[in-house]
Amino acid sequence: MQVAVVVYPGMTALDAIGPYELLHGIPGWDLRLVYEEVGPVMTDSKVLALGATHGYDETPHPDLVLVPGSSCRTAHMMLEGPLLQWLREVHPTTRFTTSVCSGALILAAAGLLKGVPATTHWAAMPFLSQFGAEARPNQRVVRHGKIWTAAGVSAGIDLALALIGEIEGEAMAKEAQLLIEYDPQPPFDSGHMSKADAATKLRARARMAKLAASDPSELLAFPRAIVQRWKRALQR
Repeated sequence: MQVAVVVYPGMTALDAIGPYELLHGIPGWDLRLVYEEVGPVMTDSKVLALGATHGYDETPHPDLVLVPGSSCRTAHMMLEGPLLQWLREVHPTTRFTTSVCSGALILAAAGLLKGVPATTHWAAMPFLSQFGAEARPNQRVVRHGKIWTAAGVSAGIDLALALIGEIEGEAMAKEAQLLIEYDPQPPFDSGHMSKADAATKLRARARMAKLAASDPSELLAFPRAIVQRWKRALQR
């Protein structure tokens, strides 16, 4: 079972590292971090770097692909280039093609989500339909055939557990969950837009807008109409 977790400059670390922590420990699974070239990749914090272990050309037939999102570089990665080309090439032979957070928009830009129900981070949700996907804002993990998408950031852990359960069985998934002691008991109940109060939503939207604006290419990459819709969604 070869697992290819995509990494790229500006990605959100937990989108990949949450699933990685579960998937790398499954006996017999070959997990690799893939990018255009081998080497360090700086995440969106500009403090933490991850290391790409393999290039796209070294990974032509992965069984499972996972594409993380970014707080500031998603649109850039949606532009036509090596990542989209690789996704189109490997998708026909994968067992599972998956995403975490705004990584769903990258799958959509590759043409893989047309007519497919999917979820993503709440800030990216307004864009899914622009690329032909069917948004599922109230689901944490959405399964549609071999395409599985997870909501924002921390939902990647739920995605990974679901994948382990599907491939290796419930017993292995429960073991993996216990090994990382994944027993969430957050001190606050504000982890979904349906639960957060108005003031929290306002601050979170302002933070997301600031992060996106920190990289001009993030805005320039989107067609003007979509940018305007995105800004209106953040202001609601």
